[in-house]
Amino acid sequence: MTMAPVLRTGVVILLGLTAAAAPVATPAGPVELSPAEAAKVVAGIEARRAKAQEWLRRDTTSYLATVDRRDFGEATTMTLGRAADNDLRLDADGIAAHHLRVTVEGARFRVEAVDPGATFTADGAPAREALVDPSSIRVGRLTLRLSHQNFPAIIVFDPESPRFAEYKGLDYYPVDVSYRFELPLTPNPSPEAIVIMSTRGTPRRAIRIGWFDFRLGGRAYRLEATRLVEPGIGEEAASVFFRDATSGVETYPLGRYVDAERLPDGRYLLDFNLAYNPACAYSTHYNCPLPPRANTLDVEIRAGEKDAHYH
Repeated sequence: MTMAPVLRTGVVILLGLTAAAAPVATPAGPVELSPAEAAKVVAGIEARRAKAQEWLRRDTTSYLATVDRRDFGEATTMTLGRAADNDLRLDADGIAAHHLRVTVEGARFRVEAVDPGATFTADGAPAREALVDPSSIRVGRLTLRLSHQNFPAIIVFDPESPRFAEYKGLDYYPVDVSYRFELPLTPNPSPEAIVIMSTRGTPRRAIRIGWFDFRLGGRAYRLEATRLVEPGIGEEAASVFFRDATSGVETYPLGRYVDAERLPDGRYLLDFNLAYNPACAYSTHYNCPLPPRANTLDVEIRAGEKDAHYH
C-alpha cells in the first residue's frame, strides 16, 4: 500500500513507517580503545581541526571568502560581468563587461565566455566554453561555485573579501573518545523519499536510508541517516543532521552535522567529535539542510564543534 507523505516542519514524514516502528538494533556503546589507540585518534582529530582553522582563516574558498550569491530561480541562464545589466555583477580586475553566460543543463552547467578575450579556468585549464558538473571555476581573482542542489545557484568567493577581518577561529569541545562509535546502520526496509527543508526555504530531496542506535550514559538513542538526492552526492553517503540539548546554548542553534564513514567490515564510524556546523553558521550565502524533527536528542552531545558566533 502506498503511503501519502505528510509535511511537518523540516521534513516529510511518510505515514505508516516511523522510527519507532522501524527495526531496532542493539544500541552500540562507545568504541573501546587502548591508551595508544585513543592518543592516535585524538591527535588525528586535533590535526583536522588545525587544518580547518587555517582553511577558514585564509583559503580562497573559505566561508569568509563568500561575497555574493545568486539563485537561478525559474531561469535557466544567468549572465555575469562588470556591466550593470548582468544578472550577477562581478566588479573585480580582469572581469569583462559581459564575461560569462552560465546555463543549467540538467545536473550540469554550460559555461560560455561572452566578450572577446574573456576566459575562465575549469579543471585547471583556461577555456571559453565548457560543460561542467557542480564545481568551482575561476574568473580573474574570483572563484565561482556552481551549486546545484536541485535549486541551482552561483556563489562568489573573493580572496580579498572584507569578512576575513572577522576571523576569530573555530571553537570545539575537547576530544572525547566516549563519543566515538563503530556500529551498524539499521537499514530502512523500504527506503523512502523524503523532503528536508533548508535555510533558504527550498525543499531538498533525500532518502531515509536507515538508523543508528547507540548508548550514551546508559540510555539508548536513535538517529536517522539520510542521503541527499542531488548532483554530486555519492551512493555511499550517510549523513546525520541533528540537534541536541546543547543546540542554541553552546552549539549552533540550527543544529550540527556528522558524516558516518563506512568501515571495511560494513559497519560505520559515527564520531561526534567530528560533528561540524553547517556553512550557514558562517555565511548567509549558503543553503543548508535543517535537521529532521526525529533527530532532536534530549541529551547533551558535548563533542565536536561549538558555535563561534559569526552571526
